[in-house]
Amino acid sequence: MPLLALPFDRANIKPGDRICVAISGGADSVALLLTLDAANSTVRDSLGIGLSAVHINHNLRGEEADADQRFVEDLCISLDIPLHLHQANVPCRIAQTRAAGDPETIEEAARNARYEFFTTLLASGHADSILTAHTLDDQAETVLMKLLRGAWTEGLSAIHPIITLPKGKILRPFLQTRRADIEAFLKQSNQPWREDSTNTDTAFTRNRIRQELLPQLRTYNPNLDQTLANLAELAREEEARWQTELSRILPQLLLPGKPVRGGGRAVSTAPGQSAVSIELDRLRALDPALRRRVLRAAARQLGARLSFDETSRLLALGGFRPGPTVVARPGASLHLSNGLRADRSPRELRLFRSQ
Repeated sequence: MPLLALPFDRANIKPGDRICVAISGGADSVALLLTLDAANSTVRDSLGIGLSAVHINHNLRGEEADADQRFVEDLCISLDIPLHLHQANVPCRIAQTRAAGDPETIEEAARNARYEFFTTLLASGHADSILTAHTLDDQAETVLMKLLRGAWTEGLSAIHPIITLPKGKILRPFLQTRRADIEAFLKQSNQPWREDSTNTDTAFTRNRIRQELLPQLRTYNPNLDQTLANLAELAREEEARWQTELSRILPQLLLPGKPVRGGGRAVSTAPGQSAVSIELDRLRALDPALRRRVLRAAARQLGARLSFDETSRLLALGGFRPGPTVVARPGASLHLSNGLRADRSPRELRLFRSQ
């Protein structure tokens, strides 16, 4: 094993930290584990961390998944690295979510199962941080997938380099590293890895983007992957700036319930019902970008997310833009998704939701 490994972002890794690497057996996660182990074993400039690994068997690919697990177990034994194993019954989870009326796709169920176990490891004190091996290629694919689905700025921020949880963090130290560099490093090290057969299945959107769309787009811009990763960074910083601004002004704009004669406001006491109102004059004083974000933030406070079309209809209800199917007058209302409704009074726009 080489003493020099791949570069990685160590900004959030401190001596004494308990670091747990999520390893599937694929090239990216194998390289991350080897890199952390090499950096921690260096006589001079050692990371000084407590290193462990975690492997999730999703029970989706039968013998192939079991072989992945055995590969990871053997690798960790050879490196003398403690390994946390978890069996996640993803098919059962999918059936349960479908029966509950909130079905998860295979990708969603597998991801949610992983991160739930990561959270358990952090909460139980087995690790201070979980490291995942997302690469620059993963970031580019995710940005493009989000763009195709009509994501807002927060969606285009894609994979965040750090996620802070109530206890512990999720870190992505390979987010500026190319997959090709990772595979070259492993080949040079004579280190095998496992290939997930589902990665070639174009029934999955990400695989079609990786194998079909991105190669075509690179003919227009050979540096497209870095360009998309740059867009994610810009979107992340823009979103952080907007959230700071919203935190400052929302308490001044959002009003509980609705006004009553004689002054004051009436707040519903019906179980599961919540509402928020915004004065139209105050919305009118905002620039269009901030106005749109205030409406979306108000919906989020009620546990709902507005699509671009729904936000446009809400703006039309307030009289801030034309809307062919929306009448901007007092007494008009809208039925939106997730049980969200909007009413317009002479002075206010009111959002409410029955849960």
